Amino acid sequence: MGYGMSRLEDEYCEPEGQDSDGSSSVNDEFSNLHNDIFHMTRMRSGLSESIYKSVGTNRGIISMTKLLSGREVACSGKGMFSSGDRAFVLGRYVPMNGPELLDRMDSRAYVSQFSADGTLFVAGFQGSHIRIYDVDRGWIVHKDIHARSLRWTISDVSLSPDQRYLVYSSLAPIIHIVNVGNAARQSYANVTDVHDGLDFSQHEDVQYSFGIFSVKFSSDGRELVAGSNDESIYVYDLNANKLTLRLPAHTSDVNTVAFADESGHIIYSGSDDTLCKVWDRRCLSSGQAAGVLTGHLHGVTHIDSRGDGRSFISNGKDQAIKLWDIRKMMSNADSCADEAPTWDYRYSRYPQKHKQLKHPHDQSLATYRGHSVLRTLIRCYFSPAYR
Repeated sequence: MGYGMSRLEDEYCEPEGQDSDGSSSVNDEFSNLHNDIFHMTRMRSGLSESIYKSVGTNRGIISMTKLLSGREVACSGKGMFSSGDRAFVLGRYVPMNGPELLDRMDSRAYVSQFSADGTLFVAGFQGSHIRIYDVDRGWIVHKDIHARSLRWTISDVSLSPDQRYLVYSSLAPIIHIVNVGNAARQSYANVTDVHDGLDFSQHEDVQYSFGIFSVKFSSDGRELVAGSNDESIYVYDLNANKLTLRLPAHTSDVNTVAFADESGHIIYSGSDDTLCKVWDRRCLSSGQAAGVLTGHLHGVTHIDSRGDGRSFISNGKDQAIKLWDIRKMMSNADSCADEAPTWDYRYSRYPQKHKQLKHPHDQSLATYRGHSVLRTLIRCYFSPAYR
């Protein structure tokens, strides 16, 4: 996990996948992709056929003036832009004024994420602060939480589905849960609020202390799943107030875990052993994963489920985000970890020549590049469904 972070000052380089004249080249990986997510995204983020027909222009060559003219004459039949038209305009014209400073703290921000509906934004800082911002009310601070009993930093946070509770983890075996649904703006641990401690070390197989890197609520808010640096996955039943599962899952730190869908049966995990694994809680008698997905060359930093029980994205220290479909998983891992170049994200930039390397048994559907994983572990998320 991350032990430091600083602002990068990388020299400018041409975006990958573009020709020297600036026009985007079609990536062979995408041109042959038969995946519903890819095609759905492309369909929903492109101009509608009615726009092209009404303005009489070639695809990809259309001005904002013609778009507005088409809307005024109701070429779509609705007197308004379609969702695809809006996505096309937003993709070309926002953000317009660059980044805006919303808040500043006296310690590093290690965790940030939107709520499922996009109305709240949660940020966790190394200096024991967690702030929840109300997006719809101009990003004002909805809740300022002062955490307790931290080791190094807040490693992860998760909001309950009803947005009443928040859990936060540290590099310790105890996760704290706090009520954020009340009216009070300030939440001081065990002063103005009770931050209940949930001890994940209370299991017969646990022999030493460990740290928790990732924690997530189930869709019904009744359970928590956590990943730790003792190479294990843990499940905690909030109603029974006890740990119900410890699963030795990987051969290195489990940096990230997530429930696949509303059923809670399927769990995804990602580790520094470079593997993404799929676990079915209904058949764990053998202690083996239901399947393994290979493709990352270095450790997996984060996983986010699409919620459909089969698709998820992962971010890796190999500077790549990957899209997966668990229907392509294998029972055994074809690992090439021994062949991957040695590199430590905490101390040096990722070598440019390594960015073009590819896992010989890559099972991912698509790979997205252009960001950097350096000094801290950047996380990846699907955008909120309605945003």
